[in-house]
Amino acid sequence: MKARVHVMLKNGVLDPQGEAVRHALGAMGFAGVNKVRQGKVIELDLAEGTGEDDIRQMCERLLANTVIESYRIEVL
Repeated sequence: MKARVHVMLKNGVLDPQGEAVRHALGAMGFAGVNKVRQGKVIELDLAEGTGEDDIRQMCERLLANTVIESYRIEVL
């Protein structure tokens, strides 16, 4: 069983990496980019029978800083 966890900064949280990417794209001539939000994707190879509640616990306890980040679980 595989799962993918998408982690993003919550709206309203400053994203300096995203801003750096936006600035670099503008410097490269891509003037149409107004905003960039950068996140991370974590792929998990799990034992069969691992429940979505277990994955949620992994996110809450380690994979995402839930104070400033949100996450979305995608079971593949």
